[in-house]
Amino acid sequence: MLISTWTRSALIMVAGCALWLLLAGPQELFGWDTGQFGMVLLVASAWGLLYVVSQMSGEELQRSASPAEWKARIGAGFTVIAMVYFFAKMHVLKDVTLPHDPDANAIGRNLVLLLIAWLVLSEVLASRWKGAVEEDERDREIAVLAASWGHRALIFCIVGIAMLSFTPADRLEWATPLMIGNLLIFALMWGWLCEYVATLAYYRRDRQ
Repeated sequence: MLISTWTRSALIMVAGCALWLLLAGPQELFGWDTGQFGMVLLVASAWGLLYVVSQMSGEELQRSASPAEWKARIGAGFTVIAMVYFFAKMHVLKDVTLPHDPDANAIGRNLVLLLIAWLVLSEVLASRWKGAVEEDERDREIAVLAASWGHRALIFCIVGIAMLSFTPADRLEWATPLMIGNLLIFALMWGWLCEYVATLAYYRRDRQ
């Protein structure tokens, strides 16, 4: 069974509510920490997708997309969510004292939960193709081309961060060692996202 429109819409709505709670919702709602509740909803939507995929036959999976394209779809989705959340909460990390700040610890915990959901979903998908041919010459060619896009995006970000050295010191009060570290992590995520998007674009072009 392919993913129905109703199921897809429900998963998108749950994920959207989760992102709203994480990024723009109130601090508390009926005594609940909305940040934690939003992350629970987000992970729940990922598990919902995991259940739907687990019910699909191997033939349906192969007909809908190749293993590499499925991995790129999942990677792009989770990376976008992580980047938006990380960027939106970066201001919280400006003047914190690690590892004792509860807000910074909550951000790290939420990102770890997101990473775990990503890894589990990826492993379940990989198990569905166990014993089958997961890539051919065209898949490897696309992987190389997409990786080059991710590499260029990462270099662009690193050069941009390095250019901060030419900025007057009085305009770099925000650039603490922790913030520079966060910018480097964001650069890594940007490189991954560009690689995933390029992978999807190459597969889409091939189908057309």
